Amino acid sequence: MTGLVEWRRDRVLAVLTALSGALLLAFLLGRGALRDAGVNSHGALADALLHGRLWVEHCPEIDCALFEGRTYIIFPPLPAVLLTPFVALFGFPGFKGFVLLGLSLSVLSLLAWSRIFRALAVERWPALWLLAALAFSSPLYQVTLRSDGVWFFSQTLAFLMMSLSLWAVICRASVPLAGLFVGLAFLCRQMAIFYPLFLLVLALPRDRPLLANPTSVARAALLAGLPVVAAVAVYCAYNAARFGSPFETGYAYIHNPGQDSFIWHRITGTGLFSRDYLLFNMLYLFLQGTHFEFSGPRLMDLVGFDKAGTSILVASPWLLLAFYARLDRVFWAGAATIAVIAGITLFYHSNGAEQIATQRYVLDWMPILIVLMVRGERPPAFAALPLLVTWGVVANLAVVTLLSVYRL
Repeated sequence: MTGLVEWRRDRVLAVLTALSGALLLAFLLGRGALRDAGVNSHGALADALLHGRLWVEHCPEIDCALFEGRTYIIFPPLPAVLLTPFVALFGFPGFKGFVLLGLSLSVLSLLAWSRIFRALAVERWPALWLLAALAFSSPLYQVTLRSDGVWFFSQTLAFLMMSLSLWAVICRASVPLAGLFVGLAFLCRQMAIFYPLFLLVLALPRDRPLLANPTSVARAALLAGLPVVAAVAVYCAYNAARFGSPFETGYAYIHNPGQDSFIWHRITGTGLFSRDYLLFNMLYLFLQGTHFEFSGPRLMDLVGFDKAGTSILVASPWLLLAFYARLDRVFWAGAATIAVIAGITLFYHSNGAEQIATQRYVLDWMPILIVLMVRGERPPAFAALPLLVTWGVVANLAVVTLLSVYRL
């Protein structure tokens, strides 16, 4: 009888999640088909590349660098390279399919994760719940929804490449292929540079001591490292061609005239990295709830929304199940990689800003956390997965709906 009740409860949650997910998908398709403005800094760089230039004629968004009288897109170049055939076909700003292209990339990410879950022996229903969580109760949804923006499109593509690096190890047992995808991810998001440590440990047989065959480990590290080194070399050459130094990314030359945002004040007054950002970033990563602002004499007029984001424990509570991860060398390698990536961003001047759920920088290490979460036997606590995912999806829908209705 108890099993039947639980089965019915899970079916109710499944229906609620499916309906909410369908509405979130409708929001995404509506934005992609009707509202995509076609003005994206990566699109401008793609147009420049097609004309044989590394500089753009003007900055479509913000965070461009002004160097020796020319304007440059400061971000790594792979997203722009991906866009070149579309810009060649439709022109710039004629191409208006950034959100729909971002959706295609996210669908590919979900397909990769479906294969990863299968290879890790995740049962069918938990796998479907996890795919729903990734699609509609994680930062992947918000970066897909806003793929018309340079920052978000970068992370949509980077998440796919990071996911494929894990797929290459888990499903194909190919360390060189994983290294290739890490290199491509690095050319979207620099934080991917830390992935090889985890991938190398993940690739080693479980029943073999870590250094049982040093030659084999060294060979695997070399095979994984070569494409990553090649990607770093490409990025350094790209920087040198733009700014005269392989290690100058352009952040030192950011030129945002007329800006008065808190990000602008932080950069100009404190710098890109500082321990002064630690408290803000930690609170928003772990504790800050969804916050709407009300005004008026009765405090009943909805006037704003805190777009610095919501904590991961509120917006994506299903990730709490990683607490039950198997404690072995793969776990410690993954935990160390996550700590390095997340630790660096905690001292960064921005936690992602302009986001509707948990901060989008979580996407840089969330793939590792998910693998750690689902490896091995899953304890009874995983019975809460449907409820936790449903909460995340419904809450995400509520926020997106309110932001749309009140145009916040």
